[in-house]
Amino acid sequence: MSASDPEASRFTTLYRDHHGWLYHWLRRRLGCTEQAADLAQDTFVRVLARGEPVTGTAPRAFLGTIARGLVIDFWRRSALEKAYLEALAQLPPRTCPSAEARHEALQMLERTAAMLDGLKPRVRQAFLLHQLGGRTHRQVAEALGVSTRSAERYVAEALMHCYRLRYQLEEG
Repeated sequence: MSASDPEASRFTTLYRDHHGWLYHWLRRRLGCTEQAADLAQDTFVRVLARGEPVTGTAPRAFLGTIARGLVIDFWRRSALEKAYLEALAQLPPRTCPSAEARHEALQMLERTAAMLDGLKPRVRQAFLLHQLGGRTHRQVAEALGVSTRSAERYVAEALMHCYRLRYQLEEG
């Protein structure tokens, strides 16, 4: 995109006209000026990466939709990080992983959460209990108050979902 490109001009106008509004909208929701600034920039990066002009009469609704998704991702990451750090605090000091290992683990947790995001809550919970909690299908069934067959079906559904996503990522 060059400076004389009409797309660049439209993007510049979109940014100039709506960045301030988006930043304040995000700041009210997050209560953090730095995070609001980061997510406002990330929103416009997503618009650029989209490669299509922003059309329509409601650019703020479009920007708000993108930003809302980024806020949800931010909250999810924050909750994962908090839970992970709380679990680490329970470990004896000698067994605590390095900063690099903690970072890698958090990234893996984020990728796992993103993969499971499209699942129904019961299916996601069954998968986590079985795969991460090490519970049998019968124990998952008891925890969820369903039949063992339903627990097996939930776990299988989650596994198929993950396999499909992984295949799509490899192909794409």
